[in-house]
Amino acid sequence: MKLKATLRLENGLEFQGYSLGCEKPVSGEVVFNTAMVGYPEQLTDPTYNEQILCLTYPLVGNYGVPSEELMAESLSMNLESEKIQPNGLIIFDYCEDYSNWEAVKSLEQWMKEQGLTGIFGIDTRELTKVLRDKGTMKGCIIPEGAKAPEAANEPSPVAVTCKEPITYKAQQAEDVENPNGSKAATTGGKRVVLVDCGVRHSIIRGLIARGAEVVRVPYNYDFTDMEYDGVYVSNGPGCLCKYDETVEIIKKVLAGNKPVFGLGTGYHIIAKAAGCEVVRLQHPHRGANQPVRREGSNRTYITAQNVHRTVKAQSVPSEWEVYFTNLNDGTVDGIRHKTKPFAATQFSPEVCVGLTENITPLDEFISKL
Repeated sequence: MKLKATLRLENGLEFQGYSLGCEKPVSGEVVFNTAMVGYPEQLTDPTYNEQILCLTYPLVGNYGVPSEELMAESLSMNLESEKIQPNGLIIFDYCEDYSNWEAVKSLEQWMKEQGLTGIFGIDTRELTKVLRDKGTMKGCIIPEGAKAPEAANEPSPVAVTCKEPITYKAQQAEDVENPNGSKAATTGGKRVVLVDCGVRHSIIRGLIARGAEVVRVPYNYDFTDMEYDGVYVSNGPGCLCKYDETVEIIKKVLAGNKPVFGLGTGYHIIAKAAGCEVVRLQHPHRGANQPVRREGSNRTYITAQNVHRTVKAQSVPSEWEVYFTNLNDGTVDGIRHKTKPFAATQFSPEVCVGLTENITPLDEFISKL
């Protein structure tokens, strides 16, 4: 019989459910994701480091967990990092019987192995409404009989970045196709410096599959004296103030002409280095259904985001322009330079969980190397 557990938010609201995985109390910022599939990728996404993740899709666990095998040094073959990143997991219904040809274990077995506390049996859609309307909110999961936990550590790039530079060799890219069937942009062995603020491993896999050699460096590593053909600034967790060293490095890069691309936190780092003002969103962009429009066209993308910041439109310098606009709230979801090959987006070029059309900015970056 499952142990009872309580989800308690900082405003005093409580949800009653049952414990899943580890039975230890945990705390953290409570966020949500609206994707129908992809919980192994979401749980290993460094962007969720130290947070408590709520999945809105009602059934979780039905296809188990794939192998944690590595395809290269510190590079997962199937997941987005080498370990589970959130402090806690919130779901409505857990499926104990899983079935998938890639599965090697159940979700709960994986959670217990990696020390992840979860809770199920609560109304996750009602919780999502609270989080959407109230904005950023901390909370904790307390199994029955346990004491409320201490406050969680603040998310930080230090916890998720690589410790020293790592080089990944390019793969043969003559016949590379995108998951949606379109032909992917490729490059003949060009070298890309990837600034690791908490990179999702699918980004590295996508770059090397397109023929790029990737040099992955820590978020605060000054690589500007290295030989490279382009710079990719990754996603990552935590307050933007923790990336001041990265901003200064990127300022030096933007003084040149080599292609630069960033996403998520990388977008905000590039924007700040370019002179934009980055402000907090009243309603953070969470989940896999954020619609954005590419400026100058009628093309709309459905994107995955997990951000609580945006670029203030009025602060975009004259030599830059808005690249993408969020159709829910009109905020700036991407910027690009008018004459140089610099661009950045709020959203992710998803290649693992169904949103395959959004690799377009990645291909544009590759094509400019």
